[in-house]
Amino acid sequence: MRLYNKVTLITGASRGIGKAIALTFAKEGSDIIAGCAKSKSAAQKVVSEITKLGRKAIVIQADVANKDEVFKAVGEATEEFGKIDILVNNAGITVRKDILEASREDWEKILGVNLLGTYHCIQAVAPYMIKQKYGKIINLSSVASIGNTIGGQVVYAPSKAAVNILTKKLAYELGPYNINVNAIAPGLIRTEMVSVGRNEEELKQIFEKKAKITALRRIGAPQDIANVALFLASDESSFITGQVIVVDGGRSDFLSHSV
Repeated sequence: MRLYNKVTLITGASRGIGKAIALTFAKEGSDIIAGCAKSKSAAQKVVSEITKLGRKAIVIQADVANKDEVFKAVGEATEEFGKIDILVNNAGITVRKDILEASREDWEKILGVNLLGTYHCIQAVAPYMIKQKYGKIINLSSVASIGNTIGGQVVYAPSKAAVNILTKKLAYELGPYNINVNAIAPGLIRTEMVSVGRNEEELKQIFEKKAKITALRRIGAPQDIANVALFLASDESSFITGQVIVVDGGRSDFLSHSV
């Protein structure tokens, strides 16, 4: 098992990519701290699946945008497990608005979760990793942070671009303590977030269009991201840090506006 006896904290673990990562890591021997902000019942279902795999798992509830809540939840988790070896910052939100629609409140909300939420979790977990001189931190970014992959992301894309540079800066700061910090930038993945504000017909059209301009001619699944996260969480990636790894099936639309 590649993560035997490791302890992993995953934010946004109740569904989609977070759930896939939680189950994948558990199968590889890690105990799981399932972080959630809203659906504790959904997170508890994931915990039940993990315990059936023979690993220990708990749910912690905190709004990642709230530093005090994050630090309290991480403190409770470390009391339970004694350590945190791996942190996966998966929690994220989006809003589809253009420059004429996006408000200050939209910016504060998106940055609060996507950027500050990531920072709060790292800030809370880092002291434990520094003390044990070991840690793996994986931040979830997006291809939206790299090119014009889709419209209406004037707020979301910058929030993820900020995550990319935060990843690089913290990799430099934490490297002397044997802590790896990397990011994954998924392309279009079949998750609940993609469905926000769209009906079934709109989703079908988007999936078909994106599949045609993807080298592998398909849309990604949460497991595709979980597989890369597993590599970054394992000791096989011990000499990789400060990287943003794109996992998009070979998209060709980075330089043009689409959808």
